[in-house]
Amino acid sequence: MGKLSTHVLDITQGKPGAGVQVKLYRVDGGEKVLLKADTTNQDGRCEQPLLFGDEVKIGKYELVFGAGDYFAAQGVTVPTPRFIDEVVIAFGIADPGQNYHVPIVVSPWAYSTYRGS
Repeated sequence: MGKLSTHVLDITQGKPGAGVQVKLYRVDGGEKVLLKADTTNQDGRCEQPLLFGDEVKIGKYELVFGAGDYFAAQGVTVPTPRFIDEVVIAFGIADPGQNYHVPIVVSPWAYSTYRGS
């Protein structure tokens, strides 16, 4: 059975991004449907997979991370408007039997992602 998970790493402080709001959308044509909203734990992860088993379907998705709010809560001084506010990762699931791990490393000025396992 496949699953979708994520992980947030704060590269300005060299620690997991705890308390980051994460939203998962399924994208069908021009319509986005919110599937799940969660907040990362002390390890920068959601407690449960965002999708698991039969929930994992072929298609297009977006993960939206509330990075700007996270950095503001950490007391990081950022300009208004924020350079990095919401991080949106648009990705596809081609094989629902596989694991899709979509982590981000983030700062107030940059972010990066990759497909993990």
